[in-house]
Amino acid sequence: MANCHNLFQEFREVIRIGKKKSAMIKSKEALRERIRKWFKENHSDYEPHFYIQGSHKMKTGIRTKQDICDLDDGVYFFREPDVSATTLQDWVLKAVNGYTAIPVQHRKKCIRTVFAGEYEIDHPVYCKYEGSYHLAVKNNGFEESDPREMVDWFDDRKDKDGRLISAVKYLKAWGDYKREKMPSGLAMTILATNAKAKIVLNERDDITLKDLLKEIKKALDKKFECIVPACPNDDLFADYDVDKRSSILESLYNFIEDAEKALREENELAASKLWRKHLGPRFPEGENKSSSNSAVNLSAITFGASKSNPWSDGWSGGL
Repeated sequence: MANCHNLFQEFREVIRIGKKKSAMIKSKEALRERIRKWFKENHSDYEPHFYIQGSHKMKTGIRTKQDICDLDDGVYFFREPDVSATTLQDWVLKAVNGYTAIPVQHRKKCIRTVFAGEYEIDHPVYCKYEGSYHLAVKNNGFEESDPREMVDWFDDRKDKDGRLISAVKYLKAWGDYKREKMPSGLAMTILATNAKAKIVLNERDDITLKDLLKEIKKALDKKFECIVPACPNDDLFADYDVDKRSSILESLYNFIEDAEKALREENELAASKLWRKHLGPRFPEGENKSSSNSAVNLSAITFGASKSNPWSDGWSGGL
């Protein structure tokens, strides 16, 4: 069988954030300073604090096929708001607007600053009151939400060798390549992490990815849902219509089928072409050579081990 583990390692390097990271961090700090300054001058009773969250915090971020990456930097106010959620978001928008040539976007759950052709920085806005964190939602008020719970949940379940992190990146790259009717990066992270609890992660990335895909499909066949393991514990698939659900299951089925073919394929080039059907042209082509150890790991490929799996950065701004 063709061993494409090294090709997956190359692919991981291709999709990683890489040199954009340092520029993105500098921009994040500059935007934080603008927000602090604006609120000090305009609404000093609102003192902003910050917390990086999402994929950047979990180290699962990737560069998209358009060579874009993103960072979520939560803006927190430790007080009960006396203005609407939309107004509070708009204040953050005014603070960061003008930093880039592209106008800032006022999205439903965040303020987005776009650095053309490079990266995006999102600022979700929170207030802590009545003992809980509440996210500002445009035209919809505040909803209880604490993204730190998601980070903690993932950190508690990831393996020390980073295999789950790699697999999540591959799944996100798959979703990015296919785009149409694919789950979000957050959904991919949750689905993969839940699936990881059912299997033993293989030393080879190609085998691990195939095993996770099969467990994800098994779970969705049983119940089509993706519950966020953090307040408010919403189902990311709740609003998916029949067509989108069918499309996701079909995409899963096709990927699993080709993954299993690739693992049985003795020629590395032929196997890589099967992976490229789902991961895109950024996945490297293998050499036109056949493997001499086709029996190696055959049992893991064919059957897949399963189990009952037992199982950071703090605040900025004075906490």
